[in-house]
Amino acid sequence: MSCDYALWYPDRRLTNAEAGALYHALCDSRTDGVVPNPAIAAFYAELTSIHPEIDTIPEEKVGDTDLCPWSIAFDRSPGHLIICCVWPKANYVGDLLGRLAKKHGLALYDPQSERITYPDDSPRPWWKFWG
Repeated sequence: MSCDYALWYPDRRLTNAEAGALYHALCDSRTDGVVPNPAIAAFYAELTSIHPEIDTIPEEKVGDTDLCPWSIAFDRSPGHLIICCVWPKANYVGDLLGRLAKKHGLALYDPQSERITYPDDSPRPWWKFWG
């Protein structure tokens, strides 16, 4: 079991439900709901300089979750990342992803809580939820 997160460039504001639908589409390899953006590559480069992907570390280091907290390889396109970490590192990874997402201007979706966070931390105006 893992704790999952998704990131994408926020070309538009989504409700939590809309972000959840986009996340599920991305899990099904449907990337037409995201736009390619160089911020994804920059985020990926910075994140993997801190914690390399699981498929790039030596076999004997796979259980070292301080080195690599990932449970599987990332799902990635030029417009998104889906990242799965081991549960004991979920809080640490969530905080790290939140800081890096904000720095790189990306939206962060947490499917466990079914909530999206935008890089500017501003809530979506209430009138945008209707109409």
